[in-house]
Amino acid sequence: MVGYIRTLKITLTICGLLFITASVIYTTNLIFFSPLSGLISAIFDWLALLPGTPPARDLSAASHAAFLASRSSGENRWKEPSGPKLSWISSRFTLQHGLGHNEAIPVNTGLLLSKGTASSMGPSNAIPYFYRARGSFDADDITVTTLITSNRFKVFARLVERYRGPISVTVHISDIAEHVPEVLESLREMYTSSQLMMTFVDVHLVVDAFDRQFNTWRNIARLFARTDFVMMLDIDFLPCTDFRSVIKRSSTIFDKLHNGRAALVIPAFEYVDFHEGSNYAAFPTKKRDLLHLVQKQRIGMFHAFWGPGHNATDYKRFYNSSPGEVYKVMKYQSAYEPYIIFRKDGPPWCDERFVGYGGNKAACLFEMYLAGVSYYVLADHFIIHQNHLYEDTVRIPERRYNRKLYADFKEETCLRYLKRYHDRGLLGSSLAANALTECRKIKTLTRSAAKVIN
Repeated sequence: MVGYIRTLKITLTICGLLFITASVIYTTNLIFFSPLSGLISAIFDWLALLPGTPPARDLSAASHAAFLASRSSGENRWKEPSGPKLSWISSRFTLQHGLGHNEAIPVNTGLLLSKGTASSMGPSNAIPYFYRARGSFDADDITVTTLITSNRFKVFARLVERYRGPISVTVHISDIAEHVPEVLESLREMYTSSQLMMTFVDVHLVVDAFDRQFNTWRNIARLFARTDFVMMLDIDFLPCTDFRSVIKRSSTIFDKLHNGRAALVIPAFEYVDFHEGSNYAAFPTKKRDLLHLVQKQRIGMFHAFWGPGHNATDYKRFYNSSPGEVYKVMKYQSAYEPYIIFRKDGPPWCDERFVGYGGNKAACLFEMYLAGVSYYVLADHFIIHQNHLYEDTVRIPERRYNRKLYADFKEETCLRYLKRYHDRGLLGSSLAANALTECRKIKTLTRSAAKVIN
């Protein structure tokens, strides 16, 4: 009996000690280690956003080799197997007045993109955010949207170095079995070699057999830009002044941009001497230095041989403007194609039927103008073209084709906007003023327009 009691006491003592030990461990973890773990995790998350920190995703050559090996053979060998899904959730209006409910419905993004680019040539495979910038951007920042092919990577790197802000770029790759791996490897080397690239640049791939679908590529870069404002810029232009900071600091300029009825023009220049225009390191960065080159006739309006493209910017007024001046384009022409900054979610998208050189960007700006957007020139700022050789044998037939397409496009776009304003009772409003002024210039439209309006 005495032995039994002693054993029971020992057992109870051990159980008590185990309970006390467990309590101490639990309390210590709750009070000290759990918060410490969360703090360490938060610190690492914060460090991941700092310049110089390697991105979390795997950008190694091995990861690209695995990606390439995973592609199946055949027509769609570069197409991702399933593609990401969007979750379509019923709006409050639908929940209140319709038959929707809170369950999210998956929608295939590839299908949505195919609808969004239905006017383009296909089949085509678009892969948004193939590389995603690790930086975070303010909504009111300005994203440069542009497009490149594999032979323009070096020029693109210059843009990233100079702009040092958010960039959304569409990279087109010709769907040739031997070509795709080579371009992907070159793209990886370019992207991972630059901290600025990894901080600021979102890369979207388009893999297909169709070259020079410029407006489709522009739309993709704009669609996936992560700020409320974008700049439509061709890759061969180098920003020479800090217009981004000036716009963000000026409430007058920013308010004009924010209302969605204005697009800001950055005047474009090019050197007269081809070789001088290739020396981007010597480009002026102040307007007074630019004007000095203009006076010496070493630099002038971009593509001066084709006046309708940039004449409306009124370069004489630009040369004589006061510091800080912003002036409205008063003599718009339908061939006008400056480089502009505008609201991402307001103006129309670029018409994707234009393939190749000629009329593609002018068509974008023409429809914006008819939609009520006016153009304003920032008279302290400018961009300069980095000279390069052109493929004239390709350009001639493409320009001929697009000239005919643009004539038809202007007429049908005028009819569409005139009817839109008429049906909404807005023909007499300031919103319709651009359309009425410009559409009156189209002689073949007069009779058709009268039928639509009446």
